[in-house]
Formats: sequence, C-alpha cells, structure tokens
Amino acid sequence: MVESPGSVFINAFLANNFVLAMFLGLCPFLGVSSKLETALPMGAATTFVMFVASTTAFGVNALLTAFGLEFLRLIAYIVIIASSVQLVEMVLKKHSPALFRALGIYLPLITTNCAVLGVALFQTAREYDFVQALMFAAGAGAGFTLALLLMASVRERLALSEVPAVVQGTALSLMLAGILSLSFMGFAGLGG
Repeated sequence: MVESPGSVFINAFLANNFVLAMFLGLCPFLGVSSKLETALPMGAATTFVMFVASTTAFGVNALLTAFGLEFLRLIAYIVIIASSVQLVEMVLKKHSPALFRALGIYLPLITTNCAVLGVALFQTAREYDFVQALMFAAGAGAGFTLALLLMASVRERLALSEVPAVVQGTALSLMLAGILSLSFMGFAGLGG
C-alpha cells in the first residue's frame, strides 16, 4: 500500500514522533529544552539537517543501488549529516554568534543525533519516493521541534513553581519526558 505524502508527514510528526514515540534524539531533547529561546533554534537547525540529509540520502541511495554498493549507505549518510551540520554551524557562527554560544555543544552533537540518521535510514528501508522522503523529513523535523518546544514550555513553567527537592533537576526532566511520551501514545493509530 502506497502512503500519501500527507499521511507520511502526520505519521512522522505525531504518531511516530522521533523523540516522544521512538525515543531518538534524546540528548538535545533533554539538554536544550530548558528554555524556549534555545529550543526553537535547535529544532530549526535539526529540521534543516534532517531535510538536507533526507534529500541527499535519496539521491545517494539511488546512486549506490545503481552501482550495487548498498553496503556503503551508512557511511555515506554519516558523511552527509556531518557536512550538513558543519554548514549550519558556520552559518550560525557568522550570523548569530549569541545563538551559536547558547546552543553550545548540542549544535555539533546534531552530527551524532540518531534521529537525523534515523530519517535517512528509515526512508531508505521504507522505500519512499522523493516526495514521500521530503514529507517524512519535514514531519520528523517538525515533530522534533514540537517535542523540544513542549518540553521547554513545561520546564520554563516549572521553574516558576515550588517543586519538592527530591524531584528537582534530572528526575523532573525525565518524569516530564515520560508524561509527554505517554500523551503522544494517543496518536499511535493515527498514522496508519
């Protein structure tokens, strides 16, 4: 059965959200989601890298398949992702040094973000056509950004509340992530 591009987008955005349903990309999710001012740019940067990785992986996969070199997919995808992240880093460092410093170590960690690699690998395994691959990357990036924004919103709100000392810090962040994840399980049947 061929999935429509809209179905592919909704599936990646909500039903199979990379962070809250598949538990990929948790490092930036927990590390950058303490403030909305860093969550949105990190989501945008990751979405851009996912989009570039997806479109390039589609072409590289076709090329590797044509020459019978499918065994090089993983290493080719890693090179594509690392190159995309370097491009994002250079642009941010040049045009927004304050944001570059605010994102800190999490910006270069996009290279090793398993959600980004997952986009390229999943679209290849599912044999998506080009439009489906674009929608998958857009949905995955939007879902990643949504997860960051939701977590940052709740964490900013909780910073203004009295929270028992026993659950402050990492414990509270993990409990919040679990509750958000449970809420996203309600979308499980939506994507088909």
